[in-house]
Amino acid sequence: MSIYEGIWVPLVTPFHQGKPDLDKVQQLTRQLMTAGIHGLVVCGTTGEAATLTDNEQTALLAAVLEVSKNSCPVLMGISGSDTRVLAEKVRAYSNQHLQGFLVSAPSYLRPSQEGVRQHFESIAKATEKDIVLYNVPARTGVNIDLSTVIALEKQTNIIAIKESSGNLTKMMGLVNCSHLKVLCGDDAMLLDTLSMGGQGAISAAAHVRPDLFVQLYELIRADYFPEAQALFAEMQPLIRLLFSESNPAPVKAALAMQGLIQEELRLPMTAMSLAGKIKLANELERLADLVLPVKARPMPTPVINNIRSLRMVR
Repeated sequence: MSIYEGIWVPLVTPFHQGKPDLDKVQQLTRQLMTAGIHGLVVCGTTGEAATLTDNEQTALLAAVLEVSKNSCPVLMGISGSDTRVLAEKVRAYSNQHLQGFLVSAPSYLRPSQEGVRQHFESIAKATEKDIVLYNVPARTGVNIDLSTVIALEKQTNIIAIKESSGNLTKMMGLVNCSHLKVLCGDDAMLLDTLSMGGQGAISAAAHVRPDLFVQLYELIRADYFPEAQALFAEMQPLIRLLFSESNPAPVKAALAMQGLIQEELRLPMTAMSLAGKIKLANELERLADLVLPVKARPMPTPVINNIRSLRMVR
């Protein structure tokens, strides 16, 4: 099994009174590792990286690496518009015990595909560590075309791509035409991606009931497709709710309901609506009793008890 297979989680950044809560991010890291997730991303979109200072990002990475050590691979999220600045940032982090970097396309500027290609090549040449491409055009304003992905395969440390365009045809093209590992970045497309040959996912929703996401991956890997379809049908209402408002507000609301973090975001992000929280609490309670179709790691009892004891203001 390649490192870039299975279920990876782009960690939220817990806050306490406006500052990153390093103890909570370490606790969350341990909980996800215990649930069997295959890798972690620090300072991705879900981690509200755009609102974190360089010092905060460095401290978060150090906190996660202290817990993960050699047991779980970690990617550092890298995003922005200035290729030179990002290449220097990669160089600065390359002495850390990282697996590599999750690098999004340059945002806001909307460069040509030639500019996109050179952007990634310049960053990849700044480090010997792995580079995972991140295609999320809804946020960056530019798509990484399939032809550009194929051209970037010549750079030996570009290993995988997180595809978050929401385009199933694009996903099929990557799986069939690219040699990179293909990781789903749109949780609603998780079953389709795994079924057509994608290697896994970097899933924000997998913060919540990570055991279900790991089990789904294992079912597909073992060719238990009817069981996988049945499990995903049970998961879909949760996934829809976790993306019914701007990510990561619903994920943080769910984690707060589970007693894992405080529900605090940094502006301009705001908390999930009360109406959304009520629906989410009901869904978490329903899933607490879900019986997995085959052997799997159960949801920790304290988490189930936290959900069942939740009392929402209605």
